[in-house]
Amino acid sequence: MSDWLVLVLAMLGACAVVVVITLLRHRTAAEDEDPSETPDVIEYMTMWIGVIYAIVLGLAIAGVWEARSAAQDYVQSEAQALHEISERVRVYPPDVRDRVRDDVDSYVAHVVRTEWTAMAHGERVTDRGTALLHRVREDVTDYRPRNDFEAQTYQPLLDQLAAADQARNARADSTGATMPSVVWWGLITGGLITIGMVFALQIRRTGRELVLAGLFSATIAFMLFLIWDLDAPYGRGIAVTAEPFRTLFPAVTG
Repeated sequence: MSDWLVLVLAMLGACAVVVVITLLRHRTAAEDEDPSETPDVIEYMTMWIGVIYAIVLGLAIAGVWEARSAAQDYVQSEAQALHEISERVRVYPPDVRDRVRDDVDSYVAHVVRTEWTAMAHGERVTDRGTALLHRVREDVTDYRPRNDFEAQTYQPLLDQLAAADQARNARADSTGATMPSVVWWGLITGGLITIGMVFALQIRRTGRELVLAGLFSATIAFMLFLIWDLDAPYGRGIAVTAEPFRTLFPAVTG
């Protein structure tokens, strides 16, 4: 099922629940009940519950968005470091240069075509990708520079290799969910309480109030969906893509 279809169903479901419960309360309410006589303390509590929950939602969205942005930076850093290795190795002998570039291309192709799918579904990087990057490391570190010009290139190549390895490890660490389960319980419970306070205000008098109550619940459903979607940086609708690899290695990933 598409993530966007889940969003639409969640928003429609939230609206439907509020509308159905409101209509049932309207039918079962006592004839002499006056909806305008809501105690001031309930209005005060509802306001503060809504404010506190809005702050929590904002912090949650900021947290998952920051995690997604960091994941995108890891991908960009890894792709750029591998591109630098592929370019700077040009000063080496043709056989060494071609071997390094071929191994870099093999690693990039595996990341884009295989590992990205594994990350999206299994929330992990592959052992094959780790082995391919290790092969690139061996190509670079096992070569002994034959002159000063090659020696000046050797250390920058090691630095770029370390940067690629570090970015890969960071990418592996960011594949899982960033929101703890206890936070999700708090978000869902807080949403139910916030929507429940709408009924404490006796929202059942006019069609306009009914529409506003439905939109209010749909907005909360949308915010929770947005947090859920961003919580897995590589696996859902607004996911981090492998575009940096495709941009820097078009011959391999095209």
